[in-house]
Amino acid sequence: MNPIPNQRQYPRRASFIIAEYTVKGKTFRDVIKNIGAGGLFIRTWRKVAAGQSITLQFPLLNFENTLQVSGIVSRIDPMGFAVTFNESIDGLICKEGQFPEIVHESDR
Repeated sequence: MNPIPNQRQYPRRASFIIAEYTVKGKTFRDVIKNIGAGGLFIRTWRKVAAGQSITLQFPLLNFENTLQVSGIVSRIDPMGFAVTFNESIDGLICKEGQFPEIVHESDR
C-alpha cells in the first residue's frame, strides 16, 4: 500500500492554540491542532465549506501579540478543517529543520 504523499510546501508542528476566526461573517473560537508557515488545522465540530475565505487571529510566538492572517479553507474532515494561508508566516519557516518555539495554551 502506497502512503499518500505530503503535498504541503511547509512542514507543520503539533500545537494547542485557541484561535478566533471569521468565516461567512460569523466569528468562532476553536483550537489549532497543527500549524506551519503555509497553513493550519482547526479541530472543530463546526461545518464550513472548502473554498471559503477565512480570517484568523491567534497568539503565536508569545501571548502578548496576536497574529492576524487570512486564507482559504482547503480541506474538510470529520475532526475539523485545514486552512491554507494567503501569505506564508515567515516566523514559522523551519530553519535547519527546527521549528521556532510557539505558544501553548497550557502555558497561560
